[in-house]
Amino acid sequence: MDRGRRLDKFLGMLNNKMYMDLSQIIREHALPFLPAKSLFRFLCVCRDWKLQISTPFFAHNQSICCGSTFGFFSQVPGELPSFISDDPIACGVPDPSLRFLPEPIDILSSSNGLLCCQSKTGNKAYYICNPVTQQWKKLPEPNADHGLHPSVVLIFEPSLLNFEVDYKLVCAFPSADFDDATEFEIYSSKEGSWKVSGEICFTSYSVETKSGVHVNGVVYWKSRGLLAYDLTKDRSQMLRSYHSENGVLGMMNGKLCSAHAIGHSIMVQVLANTHSNTMQMGTRARMWEERDRVVLDKKVIGGLVSELNVVAAAGNKLLVQQPGNLYVYDLLTKETKALGMTSTGRDTRYIPYVNSLVYL
Repeated sequence: MDRGRRLDKFLGMLNNKMYMDLSQIIREHALPFLPAKSLFRFLCVCRDWKLQISTPFFAHNQSICCGSTFGFFSQVPGELPSFISDDPIACGVPDPSLRFLPEPIDILSSSNGLLCCQSKTGNKAYYICNPVTQQWKKLPEPNADHGLHPSVVLIFEPSLLNFEVDYKLVCAFPSADFDDATEFEIYSSKEGSWKVSGEICFTSYSVETKSGVHVNGVVYWKSRGLLAYDLTKDRSQMLRSYHSENGVLGMMNGKLCSAHAIGHSIMVQVLANTHSNTMQMGTRARMWEERDRVVLDKKVIGGLVSELNVVAAAGNKLLVQQPGNLYVYDLLTKETKALGMTSTGRDTRYIPYVNSLVYL
């Protein structure tokens, strides 16, 4: 009898130890990979989890580990932004319209959990914010005139070696001093100021506003070809290579991608040469290679695929629009999900977004 009680006590201790070890493993090795909305729900699991999730160090670690695209902000010109996700239970923000900001804004760019927005009124001030924590910062006024519709790209790359939240803003704008030329101005959060680059790209092709993408230290904008600006080398170049004018640029697996509809299918191409910005002007070398040719699941879309339009591409997800409907396609799982009705306006903008706890 005494031996049986000792055995039960031993097994109970063993079970408790296994539970504690599993809880610790989950807390340290699984939680940082979850989106912010899920983590907020887990604050009530236990005191240890709440303390863990609430620390700045955890938020920093989560901003590094949780790098997948978990949703998209959308905005119709003149209206408040909204948020959509293929998994609304796991991913979301408390105020998708961003009314916590001091004035009405347009969303311009997104990078690893941070948004760059611009005021609709006054001097058109830039704001950087995290829609999850509702923290925000107003940036100083630029030195140059960026125009009514600035081609701005936000760059935030969290690093284990840098606990500070360092980000940059790059704007390509028409030169006021030279005809048929584009200049660049960069804001650095580390310096807290704007600086106009000495680099000038002489081209008669204008940059398509709100088309910019940052990949491996190079910012690309759609134009008649691709305008590339290398931040490290402070060098720009117009790459006259094929890409669809109706497609979108994005980043997939560390490479620049272009996605556009062809009939009932979607062509996804990736940049074949990651150092293509060093190629000679007017080169005929092949820059793009096909990655996927996608056909949406007809059972999900409820009939024949027609009038497809790819409106966003990031991570391994494509956001595809039909008249009045949105779908997300996962290139890894090959699954198509319906996201419901949406605006039919072609000017509606969709910005990929990562659900991050990053502190400003």
